[in-house]
Amino acid sequence: MIKPRKPWHGLVGVELATAEWVGWFNNHRLHTAIGDIPPHEHETNSYAQHQPQPTAGVNA
Repeated sequence: MIKPRKPWHGLVGVELATAEWVGWFNNHRLHTAIGDIPPHEHETNSYAQHQPQPTAGVNA
């Protein structure tokens, strides 16, 4: 990340580029170990599968 995009013109540029890369890495890259989907999508699917279901016959 750092070497290919040099020269950097200050710490702010490096910090911004790092934040952009982390955002891409966590939310958009396709991950082969989880079925070629982005990690964020896998996490969303996982939470959706583990939501508690309402108990039948109980009125709230």
